[in-house]
Amino acid sequence: MTNLSVNLNAVAYLRNRRNLSWPSVAGIARIVLDAGADGITVHPRPDERHVRRTDVAELKALLRSAYPRAEYNIEGYPSPEFLDLVERAAPDQVTFVPDDPSQATSDHGWDVAASLDVLRPAIARMQAAGIRVSLFIDEVPDVALQAAAAGADRVELYTAPYGDAPLGGVEARRHLDNLAATARAAQGAGLKVNAGHDLTLENLPAFQAAVPDIAEVSIGHAITADALLMGFPEAVRRYKAALQTTRTGS
Repeated sequence: MTNLSVNLNAVAYLRNRRNLSWPSVAGIARIVLDAGADGITVHPRPDERHVRRTDVAELKALLRSAYPRAEYNIEGYPSPEFLDLVERAAPDQVTFVPDDPSQATSDHGWDVAASLDVLRPAIARMQAAGIRVSLFIDEVPDVALQAAAAGADRVELYTAPYGDAPLGGVEARRHLDNLAATARAAQGAGLKVNAGHDLTLENLPAFQAAVPDIAEVSIGHAITADALLMGFPEAVRRYKAALQTTRTGS
């Protein structure tokens, strides 16, 4: 079954608009986990414009004490400062993304072949600390093979081009075909496959049907937007139901 990891960056971004302690990132994490989410994802950037280093530590304490089976996933560019932070937080998984600090959000995957000098030592360091490593990649099968050769444990498919395409159209179908081919290449090389970016209740079923055996989806913006209308518990339940329905074919 595909796990649902809820990305809480949007919650942190809302909190940071004012000099207030709410909405609480840890508090929302507790709500979504109680509703059935399988894990929590955060992406602490150097300027702390949303998730802060203190959030990373608070979430570690919450998950390890109250939700020991929940997965903790931390995303970021593998700078020395980020790697230090991840080692202190000791998450289950780290997802390396090729972000420039000025980017509003992740908008492309790694050029793995051109980034081996950065990636190989960072992957080895995290694995030595007992942390699983996933690389954020575009829908390119050869890049999945390069990720395996670099030593990664998983890849995360960047799904925004699919998510931005008109649902059911030719462009969406093309992206689904590319994503499926990339997932097959990764799985054939021994990697598990995650996915994330602009996956919604509307486009998730077609994605799951076209790209089977996804280990985990990381969803933040869409689930937070849905939560404004229906609340986080119901939003989590609906995303879990979408994943379950697609898996069973019911």
